[in-house]
Amino acid sequence: MRGFERHLLAHQNVTAARLMLAAAPRAWRALSELRPVAVVGCGGFVTGPVVLLAGLRRIPALVLENDAHLGVTNSLLRPFVRRICLSFPIAGLKPPRYIVTGRPLAATHLAATRQAGLQAFGLRAELPCVLVFGGSQGAQSINRACLDAFASPALEFQLVHVCGQRNYDEIRAELLRRQAPVERYRLLAYTDQLELAMAAADLIVGRSGGSVAEIAALGRPAVLVPYPFASADHQRKNAEWMAAGGAAVVIADADLRGERLGAVVRELLGEPQRLAAMAAASAALGRPQATARVVDEIERLARRDV
Repeated sequence: MRGFERHLLAHQNVTAARLMLAAAPRAWRALSELRPVAVVGCGGFVTGPVVLLAGLRRIPALVLENDAHLGVTNSLLRPFVRRICLSFPIAGLKPPRYIVTGRPLAATHLAATRQAGLQAFGLRAELPCVLVFGGSQGAQSINRACLDAFASPALEFQLVHVCGQRNYDEIRAELLRRQAPVERYRLLAYTDQLELAMAAADLIVGRSGGSVAEIAALGRPAVLVPYPFASADHQRKNAEWMAAGGAAVVIADADLRGERLGAVVRELLGEPQRLAAMAAASAALGRPQATARVVDEIERLARRDV
């Protein structure tokens, strides 16, 4: 399988359509063998054939949308599903078919605490902490701006910088050259405890993909730098949703420089009341009951209540 491009005439869509047709018999057999009472699609293109065929066979189907716009797959599946669970409100999409549930998150994420995060990363409770990350692969523009803004012997707060494996050696060498204090500038290639790093942070700097739901669920203020080449510009929409709610400051990737990032972060850390207000706004946007809401809708489908 491969995803569809939003431009209907894109040549890649021919390949995508062929693969979907080839997948259809397998999806049909799976539905025949499993005889599901409901089918759930999580938004990715691989869900297309199964959800489509479920709809044609009158098996109740539901899909999840993780971003502040409908992805291509979910847009195509709309006629065949009974519910679309939205992570964010989307203009023009209203009940009963569309329900804003929030994005389901792992119970371990929702249970993360500041104290556990401080312990996990060896941080001091009396010093402010900033978390910087750019997704599992890192983000070069954020990495460079973070170095330029904070890699100096005079760093006045704690920083956890998750830079991605591909940039780790280069950034580590640069930190040593700039004599950044390792006890305050903590560089990681990757962490499988990102939720604890978020919980420990007084401020988060990062992209604005699905992580915005994770940030809001923990009630953390953020400086968001949308990835400019995200499909349908969805990261900008996600970031604007956070900013409109008072939970984030948005910096365009094209405007991201060390001087700008450093000024914004230090300004926010220097205004505890503003930071606290942003944290409260973030928590208000968060939907920690999202998983339960989605499960309720799945159960309704299974009972044929919708």
